[in-house]
Amino acid sequence: MLLPLERPIMSVAHQMRPIRKPLRIATMLLATAIALVSYRYLADVGPMPSTIVANLFARPWLLVHVAGASTALLIGSVQFSGALRSRWPQVHRILGRVYVLGCLVGGLSGLVLAFGSTAGPIATAGFGLLGVAWITVNVQGWRYALLRRFPEHRGWMIRSWALTLSAVTLRVYLPLVPLLGLPFLESYRAISFLAWVPNLIVAEAYLRGWRLPGLQAAPVGGSILNAVPRLV
Repeated sequence: MLLPLERPIMSVAHQMRPIRKPLRIATMLLATAIALVSYRYLADVGPMPSTIVANLFARPWLLVHVAGASTALLIGSVQFSGALRSRWPQVHRILGRVYVLGCLVGGLSGLVLAFGSTAGPIATAGFGLLGVAWITVNVQGWRYALLRRFPEHRGWMIRSWALTLSAVTLRVYLPLVPLLGLPFLESYRAISFLAWVPNLIVAEAYLRGWRLPGLQAAPVGGSILNAVPRLV
């Protein structure tokens, strides 16, 4: 059974109001830029990173992953706009379907690529769990949309966007490894978790309003840990 969340979305959003707009703009720009740059793999433009080339399942699964994940990243950067939902709800629904499809394709292909990683079982576990989590939250979000339970739908899609943004955090962390003089292999294994676990924690904190006093309960979809058993 899914457990209700303990605190409402809007109260936490109110606390984040001073930084919300600049953060959203920066996130949109980064997500759009990374998605567009990643599409170059589909056109076979430019060399692939060595970590990707070494993957046992890079072809054809990398191209499948790029097509799905980059599309989700590109659409997600505008899909959470309140103006889009209120003024053009039909566009929001169409883009939402494409977004979820991109996430599912990206998650499934990412799961395959995780098992082809040559960085060892830790990296396989990190990226593999990301694939499972990404698929789970999108299936839940889609299910609640079909049930027209939109507060729960929104909660799961916020989790989905947090996991989609692992593409951004991954590319923030990787350049820091040589800059800080860290060993690449060990750092890459850590990044396989750091790229998405903190994102999901931030999303949960936002949804639940952790450590904010005086807030009442709001059912926005439960926990990802409750949802996983439904899908296995």
